[in-house]
Amino acid sequence: MMQFDSASTIYLQVADFMSEKILTDQWPEQQRIPSIREVAALVQVNPNTVMRSFAHLQENDIIFNKRGVGYFVNEHGKQHIRKIKKVGFIHAKLPRIFHEAALLAVSPSELSELYSQFLGSQK
Repeated sequence: MMQFDSASTIYLQVADFMSEKILTDQWPEQQRIPSIREVAALVQVNPNTVMRSFAHLQENDIIFNKRGVGYFVNEHGKQHIRKIKKVGFIHAKLPRIFHEAALLAVSPSELSELYSQFLGSQK
């Protein structure tokens, strides 16, 4: 079951969950993804809310519907997600991280080293 954050609407959090599945290749490009009902059961949310998540991802060219067959990840869906999320990260999250780093006197070189260590631990 998903843990929801009150700072964002549920349908966008479900869309983020689905986007992560695409980014991690659990739902590969050009492959069918679970249905609205299946995703609703997976995240334990009303199917109408999940339908909004699907519509949001479809509007952003991340998924598409083959009538009568189901929803599929677009050929460049992963690239679209990265582009959208990168802009949001740079404009919304990084300024807060940089502000806190400055308050705590964390130097750019320390941040760089910590990020390099993090990337090394992900392999």
